[in-house]
Amino acid sequence: MKSLSLCLIISATFCAASARAQTASAAIAPASAVAAGESNPADLVVVKFSWSKERLGWERDPFSGPVENFEEMRVRSRNDKRIDDAKRGSAPEVDRIKREAKADSANLEQLRRQQTPPRYGFMYKVSVRNTGAKTIKSLDWDHVFFDTDTKAETGRHQFTSSEKIAPGKQKEFSVFASAPPSSTISVHKLQKRERDTVSESIVVVRVEYADGSVWQRP
Repeated sequence: MKSLSLCLIISATFCAASARAQTASAAIAPASAVAAGESNPADLVVVKFSWSKERLGWERDPFSGPVENFEEMRVRSRNDKRIDDAKRGSAPEVDRIKREAKADSANLEQLRRQQTPPRYGFMYKVSVRNTGAKTIKSLDWDHVFFDTDTKAETGRHQFTSSEKIAPGKQKEFSVFASAPPSSTISVHKLQKRERDTVSESIVVVRVEYADGSVWQRP
C-alpha cells in the first residue's frame, strides 16, 4: 500500500501500525458511517473512529525557554556585557541599558513568531472488532473525508496497521501524520468551526489473516 510520505510518528501504544498514507478535541464518529457504495468485510466491525488536531513541539520542557538562534544569542550577550559595564557607573545608566535590552528581547520574540508560525499535526484513530473465526494479522484502512455540503470526497488517508486481533477481540489503531484531513483544515492555526466543514468514514481495503488468507476489496 502507498505510504504517506510525511507521517511523523505512530502512537506508542500501537507502534506496530505503520502509515500508508496545544490539542483540538476529537469527535468520535458512529460506526455506521461508511462511504456510500463501499462495504467492509463481514468478519470485521468498525466500532468507532476519530481524528484530532495537535500542536507540534509543545512536548518540550515548558520551563526550558525557547532555543536561541545565533542572532538572539549575540544580542543577549552584547546586552549582558553592556549592563555589567554600566554597573560600574551610575544607576540611571544601568536602568536605561536594561530597558533597551528588554526592548531588544521583545523585538526578537516578535520576529521569532513571525518567522515560525505554529504547526499542527493530526491523529487518526480507528477501533475495530474481529467477529470472525480467524485471527487477523494486519489490515489496510482508509480514513476518508467529505465536504459536508456537497458530499464530495475532499481527503483520503491510507494506513496499514500490523497487529494481531484474535477472534472476538477489539483493538484500536492510531497514526499521527502531518497531513490534515482535507484542504479546509489549517495546519497552522485552530479554527473554531473547521470540524463542521468535513464528515468522515472508514473504508477497510485489505485484511490479512494469520493463516495466510487475504480479503481484498474488489
